[in-house]
Amino acid sequence: MSIDAPENPQPTPPAPEGGSTSPWGVRDFRLLWVGRIIAVLAIQIQSSALLWQVYTIARREHPIEQASLYLGLVGLVQFLPLLAFTLPAGEMADRRDRKRTVAASIAVEGACALAFLAMAIHGSPPLWGLLAVAAVFGAARAFLAPANQSFLPMIVGRSALPAAIAAQSIAFQVGAIAGPAFGGLIVGINTPLAYGVSAVFFAIGMGCMIAIRTSGQPRRPDQAISRLKAVREGLAYVWNTKIVLGAISLDLVVVMLAGVALLTPIFARDILHVGAFGFGLLRASFGVGALAVALYLSRWPITRRGGVWMFSAVAVFGVCTLIFGLSKVAWLSALVLFIGGAADMISVNIRQTLIQLATPDHMRGRVSSVSMLFIGASNELGEAYSGVMVRLLGPISAAVFGGVAAIGATGLWSWMFPALRKADRLE
Repeated sequence: MSIDAPENPQPTPPAPEGGSTSPWGVRDFRLLWVGRIIAVLAIQIQSSALLWQVYTIARREHPIEQASLYLGLVGLVQFLPLLAFTLPAGEMADRRDRKRTVAASIAVEGACALAFLAMAIHGSPPLWGLLAVAAVFGAARAFLAPANQSFLPMIVGRSALPAAIAAQSIAFQVGAIAGPAFGGLIVGINTPLAYGVSAVFFAIGMGCMIAIRTSGQPRRPDQAISRLKAVREGLAYVWNTKIVLGAISLDLVVVMLAGVALLTPIFARDILHVGAFGFGLLRASFGVGALAVALYLSRWPITRRGGVWMFSAVAVFGVCTLIFGLSKVAWLSALVLFIGGAADMISVNIRQTLIQLATPDHMRGRVSSVSMLFIGASNELGEAYSGVMVRLLGPISAAVFGGVAAIGATGLWSWMFPALRKADRLE
């Protein structure tokens, strides 16, 4: 099956630089790329500090299983605003200037970092205060994600889009690798400093967005329809486009079941006994694997047998989660996280390419919002789910169960969505 374009596609802006398939000659793409690295660094450093701070505070009065529930709440309070605002944000991204929306969202994220900084300076902030700011941060992400994803094709055009997606993945993984490691080092010295560095990075990321010259104003072919109808139209498009529906729902289920982000502070402190520095290295290992594959894909992207590659990668991700749960040595845990990150990057790259190529420009904001809602659910709601499972089963059994369940889900989705499994060309 070919994924060259959707049926009756809307026109997409031509690629800059004479239709080149490389995005690197485009000034605005380079700014977007640098801004993404800086923003992801800020998010990861802040996330590392927040998870470590919440878990440390909770462990003063609670055993491991109960303290893990507070880590789950960090994910839950960020997911609820995503659930509430992401679909309206996607509709807004198809009406309003996408560049301005991204810049404003980053500004709010920077304000949240300053709020975390103020509470950390206090010394022993209340957990409810940290969770409240995390909820505001989740709301900002709800508006940022669909506008940012739908802005990328406006900068590079259709022909350069697969390479641009891989390059953006590199930017994300550079931040995802350096952020947790850097964050773990800073948190080991001084938690308020971690939040202060995040605030500075958010300001730099916002500056990169403001410097971009490309207009973020989308086409407006459907201005006569109501906003509620526009949201319903986006949902209907995802539901009827089974390749898109299968790709984003598989990500939701597998990452929710087998994600290990919430488990890393528990394993680092109480199972592997490697402390804050080891916690940062464990989180960075996943990103190192993903970065290695992203670098490869930016030069040699997958163009055939996309469905087979994606399902195989997701199965490997589940196996890695299973081994992580059983491991009792830090080097093996880091190794399987590295492999899991590499497999996850293959899946992410194929999924994002499928979604962008199968979606007309005037609906990219809404379709991206549905995709980000699923991704947000898999991450934030997945952390809440992991917290509950750790409470019920303990951290080791929770990881093992998640890995086995993810492998099973891969087989089930392969059967439920044959069009996704047979998806071939990604050009």
